[in-house]
Amino acid sequence: MAKLKRLATKDDVIVQVDVPISQQEIEDRHMQYDLLNPKKFATRYNPMLYLPTTFTLNGESHSIQYNYCINPYCHNFGQEQVRFEEIKGKPSRYKMTGTSKDNTKGLYCNDNPLGNGISLNCYSSPVSNWSLAEEIKRLVRIGSIQDIEPDYQFHREDCSEDGTTPFAEPKKFYKRGKNKANSQRYQCKTCKKFTNVLPKRESATTYHQKKNDILPIFARMLVGKVSVSRTCEILQIGVGTYYHKLEWIYRRCLEFLERYETKPLQSMNFNQMWLNTDKMHYYLNNVRKKGQSAKKYVGMENIQLQTHLVVTAEVFSRYVFRSDIAYDWDITLQELENDTIRYKEDHLNTFCRKNDRLDWSYYPQEPSANDTEDFGEYKYNLDKINKRSQYVDGLHVGAGYTNAAHYWLIKQLVNAKEWRMISDDDKSIRNAFYRVFTKEVGLSDAHHFVSQVDKTKSRGQCEKEYDEAKENLISWGSSRGIETKSLRKLSLHYLTEVLHNHRFHDERTKDGYRYNVYANNPLEHPLTSKDKGFHTVDCTTDLSSYEPSEIAAMLLNVNDHSSNSFIQQVRRRISFLERPLTTARGDKKSYIYANFNPKYAQYVVTILRTYYNFIRPIKMGGKKLTPAQRLGITDRQFDWNDIIYFK
Repeated sequence: MAKLKRLATKDDVIVQVDVPISQQEIEDRHMQYDLLNPKKFATRYNPMLYLPTTFTLNGESHSIQYNYCINPYCHNFGQEQVRFEEIKGKPSRYKMTGTSKDNTKGLYCNDNPLGNGISLNCYSSPVSNWSLAEEIKRLVRIGSIQDIEPDYQFHREDCSEDGTTPFAEPKKFYKRGKNKANSQRYQCKTCKKFTNVLPKRESATTYHQKKNDILPIFARMLVGKVSVSRTCEILQIGVGTYYHKLEWIYRRCLEFLERYETKPLQSMNFNQMWLNTDKMHYYLNNVRKKGQSAKKYVGMENIQLQTHLVVTAEVFSRYVFRSDIAYDWDITLQELENDTIRYKEDHLNTFCRKNDRLDWSYYPQEPSANDTEDFGEYKYNLDKINKRSQYVDGLHVGAGYTNAAHYWLIKQLVNAKEWRMISDDDKSIRNAFYRVFTKEVGLSDAHHFVSQVDKTKSRGQCEKEYDEAKENLISWGSSRGIETKSLRKLSLHYLTEVLHNHRFHDERTKDGYRYNVYANNPLEHPLTSKDKGFHTVDCTTDLSSYEPSEIAAMLLNVNDHSSNSFIQQVRRRISFLERPLTTARGDKKSYIYANFNPKYAQYVVTILRTYYNFIRPIKMGGKKLTPAQRLGITDRQFDWNDIIYFK
């Protein structure tokens, strides 16, 4: 039987990230910090841009280096930086462009000097490989559980059998029954000392839960949009007990997912995996920490701290693989200051910083001897971060870093030969996909589709467009003599015909080479829905090797229903992630019920994801099944008792 579990902490080494720079370079940074101005200092250590970061996960070593061209049509796509020593002038594949002051420094693709392909002179925003590895480490940690390993003392100090345990040498101990918590009691035969050991997980399903009978209804209230205060009132518990039980059910869900999600997916293989990714944003309720003066720290309540939730679901089953809040609640400003001092990150370009993923990537430092920042600017930045410290612990994470780490972990979880990804026209999602799936995109085994909807349309207008599209399809099918009333089949014929003339790329010629470029030429999808009306589809990767009928078959699957369905459940079922309330104030909005600690938002969203995937059935195609059943990782529908009590 399994041991009792606990949530992983920062002290648990689950992912070991190797520092990508040597101790010698760290010492050199300390020496040069006061000798060089910030621009020269940053330029001196720019080679870190192309330096891979290595980390170990589950005993396996991984290396990431994502700073290269991310335009799928460019000859340089996914290729590492190289200097062509044999060419006159020794040109490089990429050069740096822009300025570091306004964070516009990036990679520019030079012309290809070898003459065997066309460079499109692309611009790519670089990322910090080190910081991305740290974000992967964070997402792994918050989704991990560890065995509780108590340090038992089975003997008195003067016992001759000191060092023996009942697990290794049971004949040297008596079993003395079990206590109320179902813990086994052992007694040393020599010194007669009694020791209680922790029970196994299956024999103590509600360990440390005094009111364990309310757990199932508490879980239902969590995903039933019952507010914290109303839950406490109905169940007659305190706020501290509420969050204790919330954390306990979150841990239970992680244990359940380890058994029924991670393990089954490891043994499964998919020919194609269709993913749909979207971001939901909400605003934190800025509540000062206890003991902070309202007079000293004013103005923060009026600042809306936008927080993102990244969701990725499988298109056909609507199974949600991951749902991650882009916020690191474990990072402290003291750690940020220590990293800034140790690595001199305040004078580095963003792509060299360990903490570039955070909205505060370095802690303000007093101007150095040759600094271009004046003391007033330093005091202003220091005052801003001091004000921020009076509110919720932790810092926001850039959505681009969370997106990339999110995809990297899905790629490790799911075994698929080909990948298809659908999103709206979100640059951070698209670029993360290109970076994580570079090899697959280059081999034409991965494609990215864009589904765009005009959200300004009214519900009545959408329903009118739905009826219009239906009539147009049927009329078009009759004019072509197609004998079917299936809108999906008619759409396939229609798209196949249209795609003989419609291209998502343009063909060009340069220096005798023919090449393709992205055309940004979306196509109106013939299939509509009553809540969206007409919408457009596009493909940002090269489909030129496919026949029109093959492209048409892919376009039929392009929709955002799977991610939207889950995000709607988040809005409707989680009280502190609902949309702002309409009030009589001038701004007409109130975030009074909004979440103030993103840690608990992550807990509840994961609990909802478990409920959504394994408990709540969806009627599709005439069958009512859970997303997990449709995906094929389980053959039954679960309930809360299965998750809470392992029944």
